[in-house]
Amino acid sequence: SRELHSTGLSDPLSEEKDSPVRCICHRYPDRALLYVSAMCAMYCRFCTRKRKVGDPRSVHWDNIQAGIEYIREHEEIRDVIISGGDPLLLDDMRLKRIISKIRLIPHVEIIRIGTRVPVTLPQRITPSLCHLLSEFHPLFINTHFNHPWEITPQSRQACARLADAGIPLGNQSVLLKGVNDSPQVMRELMQKLLTLRVKPYYIYQADLVKGTDHFRTPLQQGLDIMASLRGFTSGLAVPHFVIDAPGGGGKIAIIPDPVVSYDANEICLKNFEGALYHYPTSAPKENQ
Repeated sequence: SRELHSTGLSDPLSEEKDSPVRCICHRYPDRALLYVSAMCAMYCRFCTRKRKVGDPRSVHWDNIQAGIEYIREHEEIRDVIISGGDPLLLDDMRLKRIISKIRLIPHVEIIRIGTRVPVTLPQRITPSLCHLLSEFHPLFINTHFNHPWEITPQSRQACARLADAGIPLGNQSVLLKGVNDSPQVMRELMQKLLTLRVKPYYIYQADLVKGTDHFRTPLQQGLDIMASLRGFTSGLAVPHFVIDAPGGGGKIAIIPDPVVSYDANEICLKNFEGALYHYPTSAPKENQ
C-alpha cells in the first residue's frame, strides 16, 4: 500500500523535458541516452522510470531509429548510453542492429549499456552475446547490484564472461532504507564487486519517484556510509555518492569536505580518521 501513495513524481529527473525526440534524453553536452527497451527481467520497486517500464507502447523501432538519427545529426555527442528498461532483454539480432548503427557514427567514441541482467537473469549473458558485444569496443557496461546477496555463482559467472570479453564493468547502486543502508553492508558489496572485476561507480540517493518514500534514507546516512568507505577500504571500492537532481539538474556528487581551513600559507585538512594535517600552499624552502 505504501507504493500507492501519491507523494513523489512520475518523472523525477524531468527526462521528458530533455527529450528532443522520443527515445532520446540529451541532458549533458557530449552524452545522450537512447531508450531501447520497456522490459526488465524483474521490476525494481524504486525504479525511476516506472512511468515507462512494462509499457510496450513507450518504445517502438521507429522511435529507436529516430533516436539514432538524432545522435548522427548532433556531432557533439561522443558517448551514447543504451538504456531502458533493460537493453540486454532484446534478442541478439536486434541488439546488434542497434549497436552497429551507433558504431557507424564517426563522432561516437564510446558506447555504454546500463543493465541489471547480470543480477536478475544471468543466464542471458551467453558466450554468443559476449562475442557480439566484443565486436563494438570501446563498449562499457554498468551493472546494478544493490546487496551482497545478489552476488551469486550465476551472477559471478555472468560478470566473468563479460570481463573476459574485454568489457569494462561498473556498478550503480541505489541507497535503499532497510536494504543496504548500513556501512557494513555497503562495504561488503563494494569489496565483493571488485572480486567480480566490477568497479563501483555510483551510489545514488534514491530518486523522488512516486510511491518510494519508504525507501529513501536521510542524506546524512549516505554521507556516513561514504565516510566509512573512504580510507577504510581500497580506493577502487569507493564510488561516487550522487543525487540525480529533481527537475533535470543532472548528477551532483555529494562529497564530504576535508578542508577545515586555509590561508595564504597553508591548508588544514582532515583525514579519514578525523586527524588534522597541515599542508603548505607553497613549496617550503630549504633550511626553513
